[in-house]
Amino acid sequence: MTTTENPAIGKDVEANGIRTNYLESGSGDEHVVLVHGSGPGVTSYANWRLVLPVLGEDFHCVAPDMVGFGYSERPENPDYSVQTWADQTLGVMDALGIGRAHMIGNSFGGAIALRLATQHPDRVDKLVLMGSMGVDFPITEGLDAVWGYDGTLEGMRSVMGYFAYDKELTGAELAQVRYEGATQPGFQESFSSMFPEPRQRWVEAMTTPEKEISALPHRALVLHGREDQVIPLSNSYRLEELLDNADLGVFSHCGHWSMIERTDDFNRLVRDFFKGD
Repeated sequence: MTTTENPAIGKDVEANGIRTNYLESGSGDEHVVLVHGSGPGVTSYANWRLVLPVLGEDFHCVAPDMVGFGYSERPENPDYSVQTWADQTLGVMDALGIGRAHMIGNSFGGAIALRLATQHPDRVDKLVLMGSMGVDFPITEGLDAVWGYDGTLEGMRSVMGYFAYDKELTGAELAQVRYEGATQPGFQESFSSMFPEPRQRWVEAMTTPEKEISALPHRALVLHGREDQVIPLSNSYRLEELLDNADLGVFSHCGHWSMIERTDDFNRLVRDFFKGD
């Protein structure tokens, strides 16, 4: 799945002018593009390491690091915006010759998937939106803390506490690993420039007009952890209302990381959804 000793570093491709690191699994003519969330130190590997091997049994899967995150390029004077990230995602598909793909978007990645689908509906097959942004909501304490991460180990311990229902998943070991990842040269500098205070404006900047969302004909699966402290469950209720062809799944005893906290259930639901009519 990767080409180096660091499992978060895979292959790279030029996508809309941005050198983009991506992970890949599986093969075949049916494609899945997975878009990660926006936590400090996040990479495609951190989000999708438990999903890619499973979905790769049936599909060709591609999981890019969005510009400013992970091991993709950090250009000077970047325009960090949902449009930039959507264009980059489309650029990855173009560079790899992927005409049409299923999309999975986690949190901030859901907003990117929605923007891409509304602007290029012919390039998207089915949509999975997990703990998704993309509609307006009052910023939560958890999201404000995540986006306001201060670059310290203590701060990372605090931020990790918002992500999972089971606090054993986000203990000292994970906080240390994510801290080390987030404070590599250039990483925290780019992250801290993305969502400066007041942060409610960045929630609004990540939205797609509801009229455009409701016009999407795509089959969609909207998933959310019931105990999510980062993105409110009401977001997924709203998306299920707007998307005419959507189903909703809510995981109990689950926070913002349903692909990690409820891995088997998540993989089963998503694989069956993509393979179904």
